[in-house]
Amino acid sequence: MWALSSLTRDQPHTLCIGRQSLNYWTTRVTELVLDNCLCVNGEIEGLNDTFKKLEFLSMANVELSSLARLPSLNKLRKLELSDNIISGGLEVLAEKCPNLTYLNLSGNKIKDLSTVEALQNLKNLKSLDLFNCEITNLEDYRESIFELLQQITYLDGFDQEDNEAPDSEEEDDEDGDEDDEEEEEDEAGPPEGYEEEEEEEEEDEDEDEDEAGSELGEGEEEVGLSYLMKEEIQDEEDDDDYVEEGEEEEEEEEEEEGLRGEKRKRDAEDDGEEEDD
Repeated sequence: MWALSSLTRDQPHTLCIGRQSLNYWTTRVTELVLDNCLCVNGEIEGLNDTFKKLEFLSMANVELSSLARLPSLNKLRKLELSDNIISGGLEVLAEKCPNLTYLNLSGNKIKDLSTVEALQNLKNLKSLDLFNCEITNLEDYRESIFELLQQITYLDGFDQEDNEAPDSEEEDDEDGDEDDEEEEEDEAGPPEGYEEEEEEEEEDEDEDEDEAGSELGEGEEEVGLSYLMKEEIQDEEDDDDYVEEGEEEEEEEEEEEGLRGEKRKRDAEDDGEEEDD
């Protein structure tokens, strides 16, 4: 939202923007608030028909007395003109702002039904506010306005059955549509094939887990067999070493006994030779 609130009657200032930059922004602005700005000769300087995309315009309390110099704003939907001194000339709105849906004229100098009759040409008008205007003191004021302007739904914030208007009719409609869509989706449940896809995904995950487990089991079994085989081979080698060591010891003992036996024979022979002598 773009606001020029610095241009007030109490503290008038000049807003200096380059012509090229101003044109750039005015062609893109959709909401403009000029409340309390200084109105000179029925217009606010800088407000012109270059605001081609403007949808919301607020000019509250700017001492506006006439709409004759209002620029053409074909896309404007909401117009706030409260607390001014407008007393007539409303037929200009149908020419300059033909797509208005909301118009706030509260706190102006509107007195007669004939003044409001000019709004009949605003075919899209849904909400009109005349609160604090003298016209509200007329007998059967509400019935007369609803009969005169049959296109409107809300007058001074309420419909004919005294139901209060929403803060933003457009936003409420969009929210209602979104809520309806969400409720329809909830009632309809998940789309077709959604549950089947979930079941297939779960089956695929289970198969992957089983395959991973089987591969891990085979790996563990191979490790266990190789480990056992290594142990058996090591035990056989140890047994062989033990057998070889035992045989070597027996051979050594036999050699020692043989040597001792030969020594005894030689000793016996020597003793016999000595006796012969």
